[in-house]
Amino acid sequence: MSAEGGTRAIVAALLANLGIAVTKFVAYLLTMSSSMLAESIHSVADSGNQALLLLGGRRARRAATPQHPFGYGRERYVYAFIVAIVLFSLGGLFALYEAWHKWSDPHGITSWQWVPVTVLLVAVVLESFSFRTAIKESNLVRGRESWTRFIRRSKAPELPVVLLEDFGALVGLLFALFGVGLTLITGDGRWDAAGTAMIGLLLVTIAIVLAVETKSLLLGEGAEPAEIAAIERAVAAGPEVERIIHMKTLYLGPEELMVAAKIAVSRCETAEELARGIDAVEARIRAALPVARVIYLEPDIYHAEAGPVEASGRSGS
Repeated sequence: MSAEGGTRAIVAALLANLGIAVTKFVAYLLTMSSSMLAESIHSVADSGNQALLLLGGRRARRAATPQHPFGYGRERYVYAFIVAIVLFSLGGLFALYEAWHKWSDPHGITSWQWVPVTVLLVAVVLESFSFRTAIKESNLVRGRESWTRFIRRSKAPELPVVLLEDFGALVGLLFALFGVGLTLITGDGRWDAAGTAMIGLLLVTIAIVLAVETKSLLLGEGAEPAEIAAIERAVAAGPEVERIIHMKTLYLGPEELMVAAKIAVSRCETAEELARGIDAVEARIRAALPVARVIYLEPDIYHAEAGPVEASGRSGS
């Protein structure tokens, strides 16, 4: 559901941004407003970012190979990280440069004065529809989590990226209206430069947040506490396992969790009996947490008087 919803949100944002980018750039050519240029580049960067997210989602669906035995699920994280870099450099830094340039050589908007305000107001409407789609699709997977926690904890990068981009686009449009409006009222182009600088700082901030969160996913995140608790309950639900000696989890992609655990098993008469028990435990884990697709269970004997096998210096069975 998250991948499908993320794709819908990305496509909605891409279509909106392509149209907005063209109209903003036309408005810039007519008025030479730095805020309009910054917003034009912002929309172009957003459009490119959404194309990158779609490409990442497509490439992540490739089948596993001997060289990449766990598949390409993390490629979605790679492209999301590239999005953060593009937003930082092409969007944020360019806007800050343009603000400095306009502040050094300020000039008012003397022709087509109604164009930038009209374009910005239309862009607000279009971005609002895109933002609404992202919110609607996010709510399907967010549950009762706060928006901040959803963005920080989501394993699928597309929805948080589109949410932050659309939010940044709406706030950036308000900054552009601020700069353009005061420039039209006062005739002082430095207000236009101020609005452009505010847009640049906003985009740099959003890009840094995205980069930090995506970096964590690239490094490899484990299951959430609630997911770990569900796995532990599933393991302990049958007679095959006495206890979990230790367990580690790792997300191989947004919808694929690896579970590796050493478990203390009851003494078995035959290897066949042990194998059936492990199969039963794996089935319970997958039923409790469908995203747990890769499971490795190592059986061992737990000695209560000595503690876990690692404490006695044994390397494992």
